[in-house]
Amino acid sequence: MQHKLCNFEINTFILKTMISETQFQKELELIISNAIREDVGDGDHSSLACIPADAIGKAKLLVKDEGIIAGVEFAKMVFAYVDAEMKVETLIEDGSKVQYGDIVFYVTGRSQSILKAERLVLNAMQRMSAIATKTNKFVQLLEGTGTKILDTRKTTPGIRALEKWAVKIGGGVNHRFALYDMIMLKDNHIDFCGGITPAITQTKNYLKEQNLDLKIIVEARDLEEIKEILQNEGVYRILIDNFNYEDTRKAVKMIGDKCLTESSGGINENTIREYALCGVNYISSGALTHSVYNLDLSLKAVD
Repeated sequence: MQHKLCNFEINTFILKTMISETQFQKELELIISNAIREDVGDGDHSSLACIPADAIGKAKLLVKDEGIIAGVEFAKMVFAYVDAEMKVETLIEDGSKVQYGDIVFYVTGRSQSILKAERLVLNAMQRMSAIATKTNKFVQLLEGTGTKILDTRKTTPGIRALEKWAVKIGGGVNHRFALYDMIMLKDNHIDFCGGITPAITQTKNYLKEQNLDLKIIVEARDLEEIKEILQNEGVYRILIDNFNYEDTRKAVKMIGDKCLTESSGGINENTIREYALCGVNYISSGALTHSVYNLDLSLKAVD
């Protein structure tokens, strides 16, 4: 059977990087097709063995936890990919707070199709909801500061699009999607290149030669490096990495309105607000995607 990803509008997610909506849709299709290949293989023999092909069933997505639900729109894509005749009745939208006992949606269709899609829907929604929940907690901690929370590339290989989508649903902001849509000169780039100024200069030359319009972020390890970065034009944002509060405040004052600022490096729930109060524009946290506990969700048959 030839599968095709339905073209749903992704109202809850607008990438703030250079990745296009077309590319994002392609990423989702790759995720779904690969996951179904991995999980179903040559057939769901458990269902094929005991459920008639024409049997129609109904199931509900049941919440057994508390948090922010995410992945409803993705679940619709999965169901449509597996069987275009399945119907979803949405009761709770992406980004909503949920609690134990809530029913997010009902899905109706061939029983075999529901069971074929079940595990991918649950795996994706449980992880996406966990990421959205953690992101939303950070957003609340930053309330009133003017600082925004960013994700990173520290994502699960193969499902980055889902995890960054979940960050967006939780109220966060997406950093670059991958290596191709933004320049980020970190410590190793600087050291391999022989210094900050050579790295920035060669990067600007490269972008001109390749006719690329990519923003440049440069990481600073101390205040002296910030001074050197500021001597170079064309830097979009300075990454203030692993600074203490006092030096972060000094860095923000030095940078002023010359470019945007971002703090990173081990910042957690206990320290994030204090870093925000130092005046940075952004705080990036890999923990949004690499350190979460899945929300407990179940897909249960309805009589």
